[in-house]
Amino acid sequence: MSNNAADLETRLSAIAVAKDGSKLKAVKLSKQGGIFKVLWTKSSEAGDLDWRAFELECGLAAELAGQEKNNDDKMVVAGFDSAGVVFYRVDLPTVREEEIAAMVRLQAEARLPLPAEQMELTWRADQVRDGKVPVTIAAARKEQLKKFIENVRGFEPEKILLDCEGIVKAWRAFFSGNERDAVVVSIAERNTQVCLAQNGRLSNAVVLDMGTEDFAQASQHLLASAAGGFVDQTETTERFAQDIRSVLELFGYAEPAGLPVFVLSDGSAEHEVIVSSLRSAGLNVRAAYPQIGKLDGQTRLSPGDIYEYRIPIGLALTALDGDTEELNIFEHLYSPPGEAKSKHRLYSPKVAYAVAAVMLALLVIVSYAVDVASPGAIEKRLGGTDAGTNVDLLIQRQKLIKSVASQRPNLLELLNQINTSDSKGIMLDKLEFKKGRPVSISGQTKDAEQMYKFQKSLLATKGITEVKIQNADRDSKTKKLKFTMTFHYKNFTKKRALR
Repeated sequence: MSNNAADLETRLSAIAVAKDGSKLKAVKLSKQGGIFKVLWTKSSEAGDLDWRAFELECGLAAELAGQEKNNDDKMVVAGFDSAGVVFYRVDLPTVREEEIAAMVRLQAEARLPLPAEQMELTWRADQVRDGKVPVTIAAARKEQLKKFIENVRGFEPEKILLDCEGIVKAWRAFFSGNERDAVVVSIAERNTQVCLAQNGRLSNAVVLDMGTEDFAQASQHLLASAAGGFVDQTETTERFAQDIRSVLELFGYAEPAGLPVFVLSDGSAEHEVIVSSLRSAGLNVRAAYPQIGKLDGQTRLSPGDIYEYRIPIGLALTALDGDTEELNIFEHLYSPPGEAKSKHRLYSPKVAYAVAAVMLALLVIVSYAVDVASPGAIEKRLGGTDAGTNVDLLIQRQKLIKSVASQRPNLLELLNQINTSDSKGIMLDKLEFKKGRPVSISGQTKDAEQMYKFQKSLLATKGITEVKIQNADRDSKTKKLKFTMTFHYKNFTKKRALR
């Protein structure tokens, strides 16, 4: 009985490690019946970002003196600094997931700051709104991601998550975040993470290069003015308020005052002054304080401690809740040790012999199935005087299915063809397809030369003909050249002559 209880505790605990400002921080968190227990917290000295040494401190390195690695099936997750990630938000038509993937790749590559082969991206589709599918795209340099993998490899994390996902999770679990749509602001020493949460999940994020260090001197002035009954804005707070307003507009909220903004706060006077100054700037801002009511009675952490470790706590909660729809930007670059070992086992001699034996058995079964499925065998098993007719009907039905399939346009193939064409600098907004009519695509670019290159590239694509530019107008606000092109795709878009 006690062993079962221990196993349950093991499965419901997680260790999370992340970089937060100039420190490395880690927590071990368990959850049972909606109650959380922080088993331990660890933090490196300010300026000490030695991941290898921090492994030893957390008891997760293999080279512990006279001990084996503390590998008792606890889940370990690592958080990647979102300052190295760019986010995009696009609205796509309601199509199949495979088609969304192709559209995402097309939209992302038009926006990426570097060539696509140097970038890694991931995406997540949200609930349909107004007939469109909102999609969050996250992208980062592969070189930067690989370097981080090497930093945390000694921890053998089961997952590597974006730290801003942990911020949103911590806000909901420990800072009473229950709004459907909101912005969560997490202020660190040298930067500030501004996260847009929609339906309780991260949908966009921006990192500002202002932090508590910038507010250190400004806070003294603000505290003095607040004591006099008013808040006198400083250049620092005014710039910060303007940056927050610009981010809200970037998130698509033309009226920023209508969207609630929560500043995660440790209750300090400095945070209170920052919240007051943002509110004075006309933003719908309020402070969000840590709630310790969800902690186990044996956990001796203050609200300030919860705030201090908010990022690793949020990451651990994400792991414990078993979220599978996180923005996994490391999906194609990192495999957890367990998966790597499973893949390695397939190449061992014993496993190879076992696989060969199974394949031999399958060969016999498949050979028998082919024989049974042959027309003669089908006719024999159908029996009766109409058996031959039934076989003919089956064959005709199969031919009909193939014929119908050949008449259906493969839109995923078309999207991939457009994506592989010379679309650099082109951002496509719309694709319309209707049988018997030319395909219509709308987009925008910086100059006409890119548009003509795109047209030429489409003309060289197999199956695409008669590419025509229907209109091209310069937008007075964005200065972008907006255009519409039409073209024929194979035989699907041409009207057949009446007989």
